[in-house]
Amino acid sequence: MFPFFLVCCHPFSVFSRTVLFYPVTLPESGNYYTSRRAHTLTVLFILTCSLVYVTLLEETPQDTAYNTKRGIVASILVFLCFGVTQAKDGPFSRPHPAYWRFWLCVSVVYELFLIFILFQTVHDGRQFMKFIDPKLGVPLPERDYGGNCLIYDPNNKTDPYHNLWDKMDGFVPAHFLGWYIKTLVIRDWWMCMIISVMFEFLEYSLEHQLPNFSECWWDHWIMDVLVCNGFGIYCGMKTLKWLSMKPYKWQGLWNIPTYRGKMKRIAFQFTPYSWVKFEWKPASNLRRWLAVCGIIFVFLLAELNTFYLKFVLWMPPEHYLVLLRLVFFVNVGGVAMREIYDFMDDLKFHKKLGQQAWMVAAITVTEFLIVVKYDPYTITLPLPFYVTQCWILGIVLVLLWTAWRFFIRDITLRYKEIRRQKQEYRPEEETSHVNGGTNSERNFSKQKNL
Repeated sequence: MFPFFLVCCHPFSVFSRTVLFYPVTLPESGNYYTSRRAHTLTVLFILTCSLVYVTLLEETPQDTAYNTKRGIVASILVFLCFGVTQAKDGPFSRPHPAYWRFWLCVSVVYELFLIFILFQTVHDGRQFMKFIDPKLGVPLPERDYGGNCLIYDPNNKTDPYHNLWDKMDGFVPAHFLGWYIKTLVIRDWWMCMIISVMFEFLEYSLEHQLPNFSECWWDHWIMDVLVCNGFGIYCGMKTLKWLSMKPYKWQGLWNIPTYRGKMKRIAFQFTPYSWVKFEWKPASNLRRWLAVCGIIFVFLLAELNTFYLKFVLWMPPEHYLVLLRLVFFVNVGGVAMREIYDFMDDLKFHKKLGQQAWMVAAITVTEFLIVVKYDPYTITLPLPFYVTQCWILGIVLVLLWTAWRFFIRDITLRYKEIRRQKQEYRPEEETSHVNGGTNSERNFSKQKNL
């Protein structure tokens, strides 16, 4: 999945002695930081040799479209080689820091692509997608996503449960796997459940804009929330519990005596080097509450962008570009969430958001701007009146709870604390007067008598 030659440019003996470590209780190997080498000279040498070969030994075809595509791809590859070797390391180090530097550079390339699409006309932007795949650039056919919502259809004698079986497609395991990974990214049960339920409410609210949001009630709450999303979140929390209890001490591969232990260690190379348990604590103070609300908002916006981008750019749901975007967010989402958590827990006054979190936020906003520009009519279709009332009620309740929790409640507690301190002070003052004044007054009278 990542440019493996950047990790093992040296012979396998050097790679195995410096990159792989085994989780035992022995001290950490002294060659640990050698595995962090970026191999800058090796990558530069391979890149130079490739360019020399293309320039001197390969004949350039007389095809403008092909040469344009190849030139763009070559430019992207050169940038990726530079970024993988020169970019700053992120918070993750497994399986290798170069892997996460690679995805950081991919996020930069994707953001530049989105900016290019944003600055085109609607027609040119949609037709540009044919430059990537000639099958794109045509309007999507109309499809009926809701249909008959009966779980048991008595009119169908051969298969009365046909509506249920029709929903059992490839998106069921995709939903489960997606929420399993999202749980590993967010690392909090409550936040995952809130995002899962909130997205179903968004689908209800926006089904008048996008037809694929129109689903049966049991598809929303049973198939999605309880079965796919719920089971994915449950398995993700079990994995988080195992990762939090697992010992994280590593040893060089060649110090492991058995071949079984060596193979086990190679598999453990794709597990975290260490583990940090996320404690979001949204109700601890107003700053963390607003930050968590912002994270949920951006998360939901990124989820909505998945469906709206397909709609405005005329991409069918099964197209490989849709899958590549999901794979991209799987790899960059974990790093971005860790950087956001570190940013929230950093007590320094002068601090900056992590580079991957910055890129993910920029990508999410740019995708939404493309949706707004390419189909303003759909995005501005008014919500039904009852939906608007429900959202207004929900927003008002959230604002009232915020005002009570972080303003009214704090003022009340502070007032009660002041009254308690005054009540404790008054009996002490009365007792001191009965005994001849306060301690300071008695000391003053003694000094005066002397």
